[in-house]
Amino acid sequence: MKLFKKREYTFDFIKQSKFAYVLSVVLVTVSLFSLFTRGLNYGIDFEGGIQIEATSTEPIKMEQVRGSLGFLKGLTIQSVGLEGKTILIEAQPTETENSNALLEKIKMTLGETFTYNKVEIIGPSIGDELKYHSLLATILALSVILLYIWFRFEWPFAINCILAMAHDLIIVVGFFSLFQIEFDMVVVAGLLSLAGYDCNDTIVTYDRVRENLKKYRKMPIPELLNKSINETLSRTILTSLTTLFVVFVLLFVGGETLFGFSIAMVLGTIFGSYSSIYLAVPILKYFDIRKLGSASDEPSFNQ
Repeated sequence: MKLFKKREYTFDFIKQSKFAYVLSVVLVTVSLFSLFTRGLNYGIDFEGGIQIEATSTEPIKMEQVRGSLGFLKGLTIQSVGLEGKTILIEAQPTETENSNALLEKIKMTLGETFTYNKVEIIGPSIGDELKYHSLLATILALSVILLYIWFRFEWPFAINCILAMAHDLIIVVGFFSLFQIEFDMVVVAGLLSLAGYDCNDTIVTYDRVRENLKKYRKMPIPELLNKSINETLSRTILTSLTTLFVVFVLLFVGGETLFGFSIAMVLGTIFGSYSSIYLAVPILKYFDIRKLGSASDEPSFNQ
């Protein structure tokens, strides 16, 4: 609790950042290697498949249903509602069958006690289109963030912020690849949310850097960056812990549907705070930020 009290911290993050650079290079390398060799375990959103909402006349025994449908590829089953009589089934057809044949196989296995409220079939072409649009949405989001920070601060701040966010996204996606966790549109939503969270976390510290550039015009840049990180440290930790509390609740009670989203947010929150402290700000020491207009008299929004 001493860490959360308002006081003057003197941690030397700039000196420690060289070890963080090594760690980050290792993590990014492992993530990229896994992505290129193992790829991602795409869900039906991207690979195509079938989604069925089925209701039974009796309470459903989930383990029994899982066992009877265990032969299906990419199977996920989620309970729907409070009565325990409705389930959501997602599965992918094999290379030798189509979605219609898969639907008939599921119906035959479940038996006549089930009625089918909703059946959605996603073709491979739709999955490819979703991959394209997901990648496009991510690139556009990062581009808009880059332009905003460039306008709000200066180009070194923008470049470093984008590098830190790319670092976090690569590591999170690499984790999904390494452990073959299902990657679907819900996870993409988590990654875009993560980008916004990381940006906000970094901007708060950047704003303090700009304030200190005006206040301590003769202070060496490494010392000034250290001071800025230390002054916003309590805010960074408290915000991260609050966010982690929420996403851990989602992780444990959100079920299969939100599992990928929760994993992405947990990892993203941890690495987002890490990159804000050890990457996004310390790398500024390699730029002459005093001559880039960072010490302007524009009022700050972070008090």
